[in-house]
Amino acid sequence: MNAWTFEGQPGALGDTVTLVEGGSFCVCQCGGDIVPGGAQGVYHADTRLLSRWMLRVDDHPVEPLQVIMGEPYHATFLGKARPRPGWAESTLLVVRDRYVGGGLREDLTLRNMSEEAAGCVVCVQAGADLADLFEVKSERSWPAEDVEMNPGERGIEVYSPSRARGARIAVEPPGTPVVTAPGLLTFDVVVPARGEWHVTVLVTPVHEGEESSARFPVAHPPHHAEPARRLAEWTASTPVLESTNAALVEALARSREDLGSLRLFDRDHPDEPPAIAAGAPWFMTLFGRDSLLTSWMALPLDQTLALGTLRRLARLQGTKVDALSEEEPGKIMHELRFGVQDGSSPYGGRAYYGSVDATPLFVMLLGELRRWGVHREAVEELLPHADAALAWIEEYASRDGFVWYQRKTDRGLVNQGWKDSFDGVNFADGTIARPPIALAEVQGYVYAAYLARAHFACQQGDEAAERRYVQRAREIREAFNERFWLPGPGYYAMGLDGRGRPIDGLGSNMGHCLWAGIADEDKAQQVARHLLSPEMFTGFGVRTLASSMGAYNPMSYHNGSVWPHDSAIIAAGLMRYGHVEEAQRIAVGLLEAAHAFGGRLPELFCGFGKEEYRRPVPYPTSCSPQAWAAAAPIQLLRTLLRLDPWVPYGKLWLVPALPEGFGEVTIKGMPVGDSRVGIRIRGEDGTPLVSGLPDGVELVTEPRCPISGACRSGPARRAHGLPAL
Repeated sequence: MNAWTFEGQPGALGDTVTLVEGGSFCVCQCGGDIVPGGAQGVYHADTRLLSRWMLRVDDHPVEPLQVIMGEPYHATFLGKARPRPGWAESTLLVVRDRYVGGGLREDLTLRNMSEEAAGCVVCVQAGADLADLFEVKSERSWPAEDVEMNPGERGIEVYSPSRARGARIAVEPPGTPVVTAPGLLTFDVVVPARGEWHVTVLVTPVHEGEESSARFPVAHPPHHAEPARRLAEWTASTPVLESTNAALVEALARSREDLGSLRLFDRDHPDEPPAIAAGAPWFMTLFGRDSLLTSWMALPLDQTLALGTLRRLARLQGTKVDALSEEEPGKIMHELRFGVQDGSSPYGGRAYYGSVDATPLFVMLLGELRRWGVHREAVEELLPHADAALAWIEEYASRDGFVWYQRKTDRGLVNQGWKDSFDGVNFADGTIARPPIALAEVQGYVYAAYLARAHFACQQGDEAAERRYVQRAREIREAFNERFWLPGPGYYAMGLDGRGRPIDGLGSNMGHCLWAGIADEDKAQQVARHLLSPEMFTGFGVRTLASSMGAYNPMSYHNGSVWPHDSAIIAAGLMRYGHVEEAQRIAVGLLEAAHAFGGRLPELFCGFGKEEYRRPVPYPTSCSPQAWAAAAPIQLLRTLLRLDPWVPYGKLWLVPALPEGFGEVTIKGMPVGDSRVGIRIRGEDGTPLVSGLPDGVELVTEPRCPISGACRSGPARRAHGLPAL
């Protein structure tokens, strides 16, 4: 089996509970059981440690009462056992406190509500296929009978046939009476009258015969465990938002919690800031594109995510030509995986490089991090990696002035932009575009990457390099607006196909071109009109593909669904070009959708219009929590504030454009440069009150022109923090 070419969709998870912590997660039923036969399980490092975890009391299932969600890694499942002999109602409450991180910790408690002691048999049925995540996703997991399950005094040891992977299931505290058998822990229990019985079961991964330490050890209360401490430190260090807008407060609180739980800490570099995983359940690992865009959108909350992501991607940057992994010198990887594929590979990290946009996004994010004025030395240290990325663009990816993609072998992804499903790029009549393909948004990213590099050169006083990068950006922009613009319908083509034909599907891609600044101003108004037309705007967000297109399907992955991160980027692009009302409509719609989903925006939802259904319709296999969806509300608030720090140029633009009735907004402790900035926006007039600006930074309260704007002369562009064109 090959991971990268999976082009279907995994089965729907249904009514399940997902817990996440770093690269670990659990998907289970609402009562806490993990039922075999689907995607439920406990996963770590892309391996399913448990495929069955079912609790029985006197050989009967526990009836679920409630699930109480705590931190992202913790849930409490309440249930009741069957009535005791002679009783009409149950008197045994069953409490399962579950913590996920590195593996699983489950604190099991039976509470007896009767005046008589209760004798019962408690069984935990455990099963493990130790399947690779992609095997589960494609419903081709290993038969469980191939896995060794060896009972011992305190639990069960589980190993794959090669013994490369495994898990240890242990009962705590030591000495707890338990009978073990393959796949079964049995406890003969007497629960005192009006009393309780407790036991803890730990599941820890085994790699190459070595057991990982438990992240929630029994020796310490769970709130003292490493994941809990890290999440508490994250919460305390990030800015505080106060607002009279309840939907905004709800969405941003969930964003902060979810992003905190999706952080990835590198064991080999414990002192480095964390990177960010893409999302649960299928993408709990470092992704080039996803992690970079998430870090960008999360900058007002925390800039260390951007630094950690950039550093880790820099270490994994391509150094050689490898057709199977699609690695090339300077290229930024697409995703990192740790599972065993084909049942024979060693249990170790594997990078795949099949994306065309991660490389320019790397340079863009490095430039954006520089603009915030933080981690200055670390940013400068990464500049050679930005140069290597631009060298890849010029030497390996460019043709006819544009950046193209085409997979190197039949093992790679067919489409290598963010709409990477096999049918995600298509013509207006529904015909699927065939690679090589030059995507519209990728040209925008490349344009912005060259301008970001020009800023570095400007700051270093390297005028020759600055002119070279600006000239390259200008050439890309001019060629893009000539070749991609469709004057008849009045929008940008989704891309160019291998024959140079414009791919005339009307999609959301062109909104990214506004965000990147590559679009001509005289074309932006028509783009805005299309993006907010009934064919594209649902009332909750912008469809990936217009309803008038041949491939449109509101229940598809990329051909008519709504992706919150996509819509948030579009809103930022519209605001950049001065289309304030349009940006506000998207922001309000997404926040309304977030409220409908309980504050948490999913990876995507169906593209049905609000006039048809008053609530957004979930997409069955959508990831949740998902990183760039979690970061989208942060980006929306930044867009509505028109917040744009350019610390190296001594300016911070803040020109609030809150929708009518949006309410007051206060931000405390936002890192800008070496300071913590406070912002307060009074809803009635939108006047910003700012405190704590870094020394030498001027507050600008007039909108900044887009990079493609009217500022052409060197002094005028310098005044706006732009290199001279």
